[in-house]
Amino acid sequence: MSDTKYDWAVCIGRFQVFHHGQLALLRRALALAPQCAVLIGSAWQARSPRNPFGWQERADMIRLALTDDERARVHFAPLRDHYDEQRWVAQAQAAVARLSGGGGPRIALVGHRKDPTSEYLNDFPGWVLQDVGRQGELHGKALRAALFTGASVEASLAAMRDQVPGSTVDFLRAWAQLPHLERLRAEWQELAQEHDKWAGSPYPPVFVTVDAIVRVGDHVLLIRRGRAPGRGLLAVPGGFIDQRETACQSALRELEEETGLRLLPSEMAHALKATRVFDHPDRSQRGRVITHAFHFDLGGRRRPDIHGSDDAAEAMWVPVAGLAALEDQFHDDHFHLLDAFLGLLPPPP
Repeated sequence: MSDTKYDWAVCIGRFQVFHHGQLALLRRALALAPQCAVLIGSAWQARSPRNPFGWQERADMIRLALTDDERARVHFAPLRDHYDEQRWVAQAQAAVARLSGGGGPRIALVGHRKDPTSEYLNDFPGWVLQDVGRQGELHGKALRAALFTGASVEASLAAMRDQVPGSTVDFLRAWAQLPHLERLRAEWQELAQEHDKWAGSPYPPVFVTVDAIVRVGDHVLLIRRGRAPGRGLLAVPGGFIDQRETACQSALRELEEETGLRLLPSEMAHALKATRVFDHPDRSQRGRVITHAFHFDLGGRRRPDIHGSDDAAEAMWVPVAGLAALEDQFHDDHFHLLDAFLGLLPPPP
């Protein structure tokens, strides 16, 4: 260790897939401090082409690439995608405090400013930023593309062999035997076909959607998606806004089309409790999607009959108290839409 003026170094990333550039960054962190905290983002997201690996799987992928000495000095913690910068930063700070035991340790935040997604590096004023620059021209998205488009598993691994540690290749070979790969490959292809439709647009497309959070008593209305992206995952009813509708009209139309729920407009207007725009750039796999969400509370009445149709394979009333346990089964940021209106997660520390 050439420089030990810090007690802890912190590396934050998604590590989907863990590659040589990330390993080099981690080793730079270990040269700065005797202990390193690796905070793994998107920890409770459902498996998707963007997030194929659970956070424990990514921690294992990283451990396997380290020496015994390095492994003893690296500690892992999961980070939830809150889509709320202040809440996300507080979560990261609390995770490092738990790992380090508190006491005001001297902390170095190790990373590099590559594009606007690196702005978070400026959000930790109590930590000293160590910008180590790009550690090679490697990109997780390109590696995932190789994983999901190769003619075979071995062809995919051959395409990425020079960019990832040998232990990552071995990990992926074993992971490919699990029942996730074929579903994710199919969804990757469907998303690629959708993106291709807009390839000739003079400007990057921005989509506007609507979502309806409908509560009756202690239950909330959910669907199970019948189409990609997110086929088989839980979601709130919603869809694209119509050119000749207001956002609220579109939300009520999508609600009826996907669940069969139709009440008088005056009744829904009375039940409307709150609206909110969700516009985080990374909230959707489709690309840049801005949604207008509407929270309706129908009180303690009998739950209306519903049925899945259109994009919904199934519609269901789910107890609010059970939603937190289902977090990793939700499409995109839909769990966080529910949390914003229903307060499912504890406040930041």
